[in-house]
Amino acid sequence: MSDTDYSKAVADFLSKKGVTRCPTVCVIPTRASVGENDRVALRSYEAAREEARIAKHRHRRVMLIAS
Repeated sequence: MSDTDYSKAVADFLSKKGVTRCPTVCVIPTRASVGENDRVALRSYEAAREEARIAKHRHRRVMLIAS
């Protein structure tokens, strides 16, 4: 499929479905009904990201103090 054909297919899909923006751009939490397993997985993911962020911050701080 050429780039032109792909772009046309995407445009046709978006116009038929009434999509006004790319769903992958939506980064805010959904208001949909989400199962408990998914909520637990999201909380675990967010906790892991926060731990990684804190660890990175600590590492930078140590490196700054050491230099």
